[in-house]
Amino acid sequence: MAQEHPIAKVEATTPMAIGLWQRARDRTDRIARDSPSRLALAVFAIIIIVFTSLLQLPIATSSGDRAPLVDSFFTATSAVCVTGLVTVDTATYWSPIGQFFIAIAMMVGGLGVMTLASILGMAVSRHIGLTRRFLAAGETHSGLGEVGSLVRAVFVVSLSVQSILFVALTPFFLKEGEPLLKAAWHSFFMSASIFNNGGFVIMPEGLAPHVGDWTLTLPIMLGTIVGAIGFPVILDIARNKNRADKWNLTTKISLVTYLVLLVVGAVVLFVFEFGNNATLGSLSTIDKVNAALTQSISSRSSGLATINIGSMDESSLFVMDALMFIGGGSASAAGGIKITTLAVLVLAIIAEARGDRDTEAFGRRVPPDVLRLAIAVTFLGATMVGAGTIALLQLTNLPLSDVLFEAISAFATCGLSTGITPDLPASAKVILSVLMFAGRTGTMSLAAALALRSRRRVIRLPEERPTVG
Repeated sequence: MAQEHPIAKVEATTPMAIGLWQRARDRTDRIARDSPSRLALAVFAIIIIVFTSLLQLPIATSSGDRAPLVDSFFTATSAVCVTGLVTVDTATYWSPIGQFFIAIAMMVGGLGVMTLASILGMAVSRHIGLTRRFLAAGETHSGLGEVGSLVRAVFVVSLSVQSILFVALTPFFLKEGEPLLKAAWHSFFMSASIFNNGGFVIMPEGLAPHVGDWTLTLPIMLGTIVGAIGFPVILDIARNKNRADKWNLTTKISLVTYLVLLVVGAVVLFVFEFGNNATLGSLSTIDKVNAALTQSISSRSSGLATINIGSMDESSLFVMDALMFIGGGSASAAGGIKITTLAVLVLAIIAEARGDRDTEAFGRRVPPDVLRLAIAVTFLGATMVGAGTIALLQLTNLPLSDVLFEAISAFATCGLSTGITPDLPASAKVILSVLMFAGRTGTMSLAAALALRSRRRVIRLPEERPTVG
């Protein structure tokens, strides 16, 4: 019996492989176009499963034993969702290989969230029609190729900023007496954690011994801001670096709101914790300012703390609850309901108080559908946090303030903790994992789903005003 020639076999199978690839790509494109929220959930779920499997390897732990599944799953979810909540100590429990997996998970998660937000935006723009795309481009001073530019900006800025952070942090670790290779490894891990707002800390003693050290806290503050302000804002500023008047409405609202929250948060935390010897009380004035600024910035996204969160005053914890829930900019590594959502709600309240017909900002009118979307996102976020808090209260005997703080930190993918997470039962850890996943994908998926369902109705129902307020 004659044997089939290898070349003929390759030629026969290649078209089949190409056909399978084409069908898979067409199916992915169809899902991305018709149901981008489903694609978002599937992609992130698969990534979490992959990193959970990697952290289940015995070589991922410092002891060489297989980690409990719930701890691997929680850590992978926290890293991919760039949160920073931990059930085991990152510096001592995981081996260098396990820490490497966590660092890569943060980088993939940070890039994935921002890139996915851009893809969802592209899917939405395809569904609103070419005419409205031209109108949107004119109103925002952007082009029809905005999404493609944004995706490129994500990779360029991410790699550039993390490289700068690596260079800036290496001298700090060398100053601490670490060998060059160890200092380089710690700098790599922390640069990924800072920029991607991951919140993981690789130093065994944490950041508390370095409170007030500007060589560490300044890179943390600047890197966190760049990672949390939003890539559409970065791209717009880069394009119009010398013409602030050309910035679009998103950029102006994001910068103003972020700055106001940063200053207000720092001042409030400085005042509330001024006499608390467990946090700021024992520090010098300049160190108190440093710590308050660091905490105000990190509580919005990165979750890196230089003071003991569990020892803070209840009023300070409540303020940080609000800061975490708000989060950072759209299409960024930060979580929360986003600063633009808050700004739109505040502008609508101001317009209503003044009796204005339209919601306006910086000489532009905010469409009513944007306000509806902001209300929906805020309500969904509050519902997630409320449901998670109730579930945690049922599973533990912890006080409401600690449980609420942890639930908001998980939903907002912030990572700050009062210290209760490691001691939670497995079921409560799963609840926090669900909150992290929902907080990272839920509001974004809802926004895309609502925008995709936007339609023009020929027949409108009669109007009647219900009594409100």
